[in-house]
Amino acid sequence: LQFVESGGGLVQPGGSLRLSCAASGFTLNVYSIGWFRQSPGKEREGVSCISSSGSSIHFADSVKGRFTISKDNAKNTVYLQMDTLKPEDTAVYYCGAPCKVSAGNEMTFGSWGQGTQVTVSS
Repeated sequence: LQFVESGGGLVQPGGSLRLSCAASGFTLNVYSIGWFRQSPGKEREGVSCISSSGSSIHFADSVKGRFTISKDNAKNTVYLQMDTLKPEDTAVYYCGAPCKVSAGNEMTFGSWGQGTQVTVSS
């Protein structure tokens, strides 16, 4: 499984970014896929996960109502639209698959890419 993330950058608080992840070696209509983030001194946090059918979507409580996940099976690409960004969203964002969601909404990922840096700062 391979992933190429893009779309990160520097944005002011309240701004938006759209991350993209081009996947290869598997197809999104078979595997679930999602995003997690990691920042220095903090634990890895699962951000969002979308099922292979697209019918099941999960978000971390910290991003609900602000982030949207979508995918284009024809392009084998998953997106993370991030709106109303906050400084605490600053992290390296990784795309990974498959993603599994526990009963407690914890997300785990089997494989992942190199990540893309998102910095929210004025």
